[in-house]
Order: sequence, then structure tokens, then C-alpha cells
Amino acid sequence: MIRQFELVERVKSYDPGADEDLLNRAYVFSMKAHGSQARASGDPYFSHPLGVAEILTRLKLDSASIATGLLHDTVEDTEATLDQLQDMFGGEIAQLVDGVTKLSRLELQSDHTKHAENFRKLVLAMSNDIRVLLVKLADRLHNMQTLHFIKNADKRRRIAAETMEIYAPLAERMGMHQLKDELENLAFAELNPDAYQSIIQRLSFLREQGADLNAKIIAELEKTLKDADIVAEVSGREKTPFSIWRKMQKKRMEFEQLADIMAFRVIVADLGLCYQALGAIHGKYSMIPGRFKDYISTPKPNKYQSLHTGIIGPQRMRIEVQIRTDSMHEIAEMGVAAHWGYKQGATKIDGRQYRWLRELLDILEHASGPEEFLEHTKLEMFQDQVFCFTPKGDLIALPRGATPVDFAYAVHSEIGDTCVGAKINGRIMPLRTALQNGDQVAIVNSKAQTPSPAWERFVVTGKARACIRRFIRTQQRAQYLELGRAMLQKEFAHAGYEFTEKAIDGVLKKFKAEEVEDLITQVGEGLIGSREVVNAVFPGQKNATPADKAPARRSAKKVKGGHAIPIRGLIPGMAMHFAGCCHPLPGDRIVGIVTTGKGVTIHTIDCETLESFADTPERWLDVAWDQDANGTAQHTGRLDVVITNTPGSLGSLTTVIGKNSGNISNLKIVNRSIDFFEIIVDVEVTDLKHLSNIIAALRATPSVNSVDRARG
Repeated sequence: MIRQFELVERVKSYDPGADEDLLNRAYVFSMKAHGSQARASGDPYFSHPLGVAEILTRLKLDSASIATGLLHDTVEDTEATLDQLQDMFGGEIAQLVDGVTKLSRLELQSDHTKHAENFRKLVLAMSNDIRVLLVKLADRLHNMQTLHFIKNADKRRRIAAETMEIYAPLAERMGMHQLKDELENLAFAELNPDAYQSIIQRLSFLREQGADLNAKIIAELEKTLKDADIVAEVSGREKTPFSIWRKMQKKRMEFEQLADIMAFRVIVADLGLCYQALGAIHGKYSMIPGRFKDYISTPKPNKYQSLHTGIIGPQRMRIEVQIRTDSMHEIAEMGVAAHWGYKQGATKIDGRQYRWLRELLDILEHASGPEEFLEHTKLEMFQDQVFCFTPKGDLIALPRGATPVDFAYAVHSEIGDTCVGAKINGRIMPLRTALQNGDQVAIVNSKAQTPSPAWERFVVTGKARACIRRFIRTQQRAQYLELGRAMLQKEFAHAGYEFTEKAIDGVLKKFKAEEVEDLITQVGEGLIGSREVVNAVFPGQKNATPADKAPARRSAKKVKGGHAIPIRGLIPGMAMHFAGCCHPLPGDRIVGIVTTGKGVTIHTIDCETLESFADTPERWLDVAWDQDANGTAQHTGRLDVVITNTPGSLGSLTTVIGKNSGNISNLKIVNRSIDFFEIIVDVEVTDLKHLSNIIAALRATPSVNSVDRARG
């Protein structure tokens, strides 16, 4: 264990103005508080907070962070209280310790929901003060270094999996690559010990065989740079076992096929020399196409800067070379800790200044619960990135495979919600187009636009998916509420009463609903039958005499008759679905079938599918097209078409449909012969009359043998 004076001296070596008294008091308080407690290894428990503090000194953090590292377990594992820490060390230290303590308490729960809640609280805590995360990462690293002392194998694997899924990606987002590599390798050794040992053995063999080779490569690179009058420090770094294994899995390659197990680093004095060094190396050696990346002009979101290139280098070896300055190297290794506040005299510690953390907070705001938040966050953190630009030149980093919709939501939630189109490098492209590095993206917006449920099938960022899901949840509830109210009004009218919310208020407990709107929504969703509600409100109505009914009728006015429910304003795919078997259109006679959990499916009255619902009349719903709705909405009509097998026939078909303002959304050839082709065509039209006009125009076309509306 590091001794007290050694810890203080280590902090003062990089921060001469460190609070020596604070560090000494925290050291003594923690040692006394933990007393005779021991760890699983048998070592004194105090060795853990001391180990955490030592890791934090490697990151060159401030005195408050080091003191928090020493004290982080005192409230959780000893009789010390937050009030004591507040009195002895001040509010800043007490707040930091409290942030770490709350997380540790939650980690004791192994339940998946608690794990998700733990991560949610971590994000909130580090958004207030990013040092909470830095202490937590150091705490996790020291626990991983001593993980092998835990006897329970399941517990070891759970801790290692959590480290790999959450803490290593967070360290990467902070730009702390050294710490990330340590966390990944320790977790990898636990989760996949056979693969870990295999790679370690192969690396050891290569090290013995290639020691002279690496020295020769370094010497030749140094000579190349010296000949160009560039002063540089060249070193070779072996890639970590986990990064090697991940590349083997990703590229499906054997260990022997990997060409860049060693990465060579060139450190120069200033930015200009980085590009001069690159020019000298490319002038001497052949560059491997597709392996050059300029992270200096386009830094990663965690501020990482470096030039990466792959070359056929000295000794005819394929090698990777990274070129950067000293300051870039410090940021590359230590991330946010490399430009900590006290170095510039600044005091900004609010986590919201980090874009990636603001994005996590956005996801948190839109997610329905902690589990969905954790799902979206993993999606966000576990993918390679592409870098795109706004029309003004601002850089937006997105996961690989991201689309213009992801880009729009990354800029702002409102821009994503109202996105109707996108220009990629000046060309209008589909919203599902996968973006590439360097694309310039301009989003086209309309105030009338709302998120489409179809977007969820192709977006890849957690924020976009969370926003779309929230909109769908909100819209579905509103539409189920409208549909449920209409269904209840009809059923009440059929029973001879007028529907009022007050009338069903008394049966909420029977249906386990908290609010009247909750019950109405469940009726619209098909979870509760409208007739069940009426029977519950008026339990004696079937067999009662007029005199018996009198008290009930005083609380609900009698009405005459009923009417069909108009299906206005209901977005397909939410509370209402158009059947794919008959493709109903405005103008068709229609009927609704209530489907549990999905609302209502609309069929034409003559659809053959309805025969399967003959035995469940309670599921049938009298619905009608809204006469007041405008006729601009598009509906899909399906046609069975037979055309002659001659050149230009298909062109004539599509031209006629287009000239009659129809838009073909799908086309499938289902049968072909020497003389004729049978085709199914889906056409977007406004109503039945529009489709009938298209059918008439097609029947007048010489190359069309027959055309009919598809049924059932």
C-alpha cells in the first residue's frame, strides 16, 4: 500500500497548490473509520479506498477528487455519516461521496430493473458533477483488479459483464483510453478466460520472436523522420488482448491474419509537424488504401486527436502509425482528466458540458423507464461512429448505420419530430439512407409533420428511438381514448342511456383503473369490452322492470338510438389498422373488428376474412368514414392486373396510373406466361371513386387485358 506522505507527494508533483491538509485528514479519517475491516483477499479494507485514490493520482485529478476516493466507502461501510463528512471536509466532498454512495447501494441489487435504475442514477449524478463518474471508474478499476479474490463465480461474471457493458464504454466516452483498456481486459479475462489466455500466449510468442523486428521498425521510422528534419519520438505499442479478440470477431479473421497487432506512435512538437511527419512517411512507404484517418481536423466527440495511417512499412510489414503532439497524446490517454479545471484555473465541473452526456440525458427524458433507458444507452455507446456535418459545418458524431432521422434528432428533438426529408451532399435522399463519414446533411422540416411509427424500424440512435417511442405512446393513448369514448357512447346509447364520465366513475375499482381516462383507454385498446362496462354501471338492466330502472335513469339521461363510429383522425398503425386482406377505402362500406391490445382493424363489409369472426359478435364494431374529413389522406388500394407480354406494356400501365394521380407503392408479378403477365399493384389513392377512375382508365388501355380490385 502507498503510504500517506507518498500519496500527498504524488498529488503535489502535478498540482503544487494541492490541499495537503485535506488529503492528510481524509487519509487518517478513512483508515480509522474502516478499522479492522477486511476484503475478500484478506487485506485490510482500507487498501481499497487507498487503491482508488492512487488510481485517481494517475489521472492527475484535484485534491477534492483524491479525498473523495479515500472517503467514498466510509458512509456505506462504516459508522461515519454524511453530516460528519460535511462538518470535517465541507459540502463539496460530502456531495461527491454521497453521489458515489447512492450508486454503490444500488449495485448491491442484482435485479435487472435495479441495475437499470443504478445506471440512470449514475447519469444524473455525473451530470451534476463529472467527478462522481471519475471516482466511480477508479473504484470499478480497483475492484476489477481484485475480482479474482471473490469466490462466487456468478458474482464475478455479473460484475465483469457490467464493467464491459457500462463502465468501459463510459471511460471511452470520457476519452480515458488507458483506463478503458484496463477495464476491458480485466473483464475479458473473466468472461472469456480461454480466449484471453490463447491471445496472451500468442502475443508472448510474437514478443520473443519479434523483439528485434520491432526495434528495426522503430529505428527505420526514426531515420525517415530525421532525414526530413523532423524531431520526433517513435515508440511501438502492443494492442490489448481484448481489442485483438474484438477485431478477430468483427473481421472473422484468425490471429495470424491480423496485420496490425503492433501500433507505432510518432510524437512531435506541434500540429504542423504532424502533417509533415505524415508526408515524410507516405513519401517513403506505400499507404494502404482506406486506412488513413484524420482525427486532428475532425476530432472524436471525446476530444481525441491523432493522424492514423496504415502503411507497408519497414521490413515490408503492414503496420499502423499514429501521429500526434504531446498534448494530443495526454488527452488520448487520460481524456477529460488531461485538461482538468485547476490547470486553467477554471471550475467547470457540470457534466452537461459534455455532448455525449447531454445526449444520455435526452434519452433519459424520453425513455418510458430505466430499462428502456439502459437499452437505448447501450445502443448508443456500443457502435462505431461516423462523422457528418450540418450545412453550417458543425460536426455531428453518430453510430455507424445512422440515418438522416438519427442526424435530425441529434441536432434537436424538435427537428427530428418535424423531419420530412433530407439533402445529403446537396441531393435529396430517402430518410432511411445510411450516412457515411464526411456527409453534409441538411434536414427539411414541416410544422405539419409528426414522427412516423415506421421510423423506428431503421433508426439506430437511442435518442431517436426514445423520441419516436414516446410520440407513439402519447398518440396511441390519445387515439385509444377517443376510440374508447366513441365505443362507450354507442354502447350506452344502445342500452338506452347517455354516456357520461361520471356514470363510469363508480366502477373504476371493479376494472382496476385509477382514472376514468384509463378505463376508457382500455376499452379503446380492446382490453375491456364496452358492453362489460355498461353491465357494470347498470347491473340490473337486462332483467329489471321500468320501476327498478328508475333510480339509475335519474343519474343518466335516456337517449334514442345509436350511430356508427366515425374513424376520423386515427393514424393507421396505432389505435386503428386497415386490414391488409381487403384494403378498405373511403366510400367502401366498412366494419371494425376489436383486437385485444391493438384497437380496431377496419375491413370492407364483404371481406371473406370476416367469416372467421362470425362466432364473436361482441368484437364487431359499427364504424363509418367521417363525412367531414378532407379527402387529402392517402389510402392503399390493391389491383389485380393482367397485361400482355409485349414491350412497353408495363410502362403503359404505370403511365396511366400516374396520369390519374395514383402513386404505385408496391408492384409484384405473381404469374407469367408466353402471352400474359399477372400483376398485383398497390396504388395510393384518396378514396374509392379515385381508384374506380384508375380502373376505368386501365381498362381502356390496349395493353391491359383485365383489371379488377383485389378482394380478400
